[in-house]
Amino acid sequence: MVQMLRPWKTILHIELNSDKAVFLQIADGIILEIKKGRLKPGMSLPGSRVLANDIGVNRKTVVLAYEELIDTGWLSTANKSGTFVSEKLPEIKHSRKNKQEAAPPSPASFSFNVRERILPGDDDRPPLIVFDDGLPDVKLAPMDELVKAHKRIFQQKSRWCMMGYRSPKGEKRLRDALADMLTHDRGLNVHPERICVTRGSQMALYLTVQTLVCPGDWVAIETPGYSPAWETFKQAGAKIEPIKVDDEGICVTALEQLCQRKKIKAVYVTPHHQFPTTVSMKIGRRLELLALSTKYGFAIVEDDYDHEYHFGARSLLPLASNEAAANVIYISSLSKLLAPAVRIGYVVGPEKFIDSLAALRMIVDRQGDTVMENAVAELMEAGAIHRHAKRAFNIYKTRREQMAFYLDHYLQHKITYQKPEGGLAYWVLINKAVNTTLLATKLLKKGVQIIPTERFFFDKKPLNALRLGYASLDNHALEEGIKTIASCL
Repeated sequence: MVQMLRPWKTILHIELNSDKAVFLQIADGIILEIKKGRLKPGMSLPGSRVLANDIGVNRKTVVLAYEELIDTGWLSTANKSGTFVSEKLPEIKHSRKNKQEAAPPSPASFSFNVRERILPGDDDRPPLIVFDDGLPDVKLAPMDELVKAHKRIFQQKSRWCMMGYRSPKGEKRLRDALADMLTHDRGLNVHPERICVTRGSQMALYLTVQTLVCPGDWVAIETPGYSPAWETFKQAGAKIEPIKVDDEGICVTALEQLCQRKKIKAVYVTPHHQFPTTVSMKIGRRLELLALSTKYGFAIVEDDYDHEYHFGARSLLPLASNEAAANVIYISSLSKLLAPAVRIGYVVGPEKFIDSLAALRMIVDRQGDTVMENAVAELMEAGAIHRHAKRAFNIYKTRREQMAFYLDHYLQHKITYQKPEGGLAYWVLINKAVNTTLLATKLLKKGVQIIPTERFFFDKKPLNALRLGYASLDNHALEEGIKTIASCL
């Protein structure tokens, strides 16, 4: 018999108070010894009783560890005559420089599609002041009410029925609440079967595009516009045609000229508060766009990403509310209303289209968060969401005025802007040519983050403009942030 390594107490370090099961600690310790080369292929291991006595654990614990290692191929047994290090281990190379460190993993040899982050994400050391693209203040979210509703759902006698598979369209209770809200607040008069709930509006857009577009289809988009939407269409194989936006919204004359040259499958628009310019599409443009959709047979993908926050005299109803909106697919979200982490988006469209979209959703994400969807539905039914929206509206309206004051005070001769009728961001035009990517780098060193806007123009041309979200910043942060931007300009 090959001599065994002893004593095992000094080889295997077991922590009885660890969260990691003891048998797994034993198994991992033996694997480490094999990788170090101290346990070689074919070497005999102690019997389970002997090893258990050596390291002071129950024999069944060692048996479990051995079984785990045998199942995973590290150990083998020979006619019940003992337990051995497997002879079929892969070649393990040892570093002469530092045998205590495991060799780095081999690089992947398969190819894949490399994607760049479209919008800036979290950093290890986030700046002190962030001018985002128009996100809500998460500190205002009705989290206490949401947590209580979530808990109540779990305490219901019928909670077990929610633990299995449910409809890929989302919880019926939430779709009923959304249908009621869309009918009374946005004039859609929609049936719950024409709604599919998703994990946020980005997922809603992805499912919509994948259901709607085939490779080679032409799609018109706004420019400047929302670049993640462009990428979503491109990933579906669409060919993109940019249409410029002016102070009344997308230029429908240019769109019709395009329709006369090419068969357009869809048009993506953000008519309520255009992204990034914040302009609201005027009623004349809306009617012309709907008429073009009927005439040329293209779908209108309407992204109504922050409908609740419109500060003008009258909030315009969605395109989807119009009687001529048979070709409109409506996307919106509760994430901007509650908090970005509450991933509740939804799509409204013809029932057969929504059925197809839900079938696709089953492939990529079988269903949503059943408990969260029921909790949000409960808050909608109780009026809590409406009360929160009203409270947040007043706070954001005040911050909108504060933002205008600081822009006038610190940047009066350097910029021009129109106070937005709605939305949670300003679109600020800089009076001289500015590379906003370099400006963003300079500001970041001073603790202020902005979004470079070259990415919002389809051809990546300089826009000499900034989209500055204000809703998540208090009065002090707004002033300091604008003051810092002024110093860098």
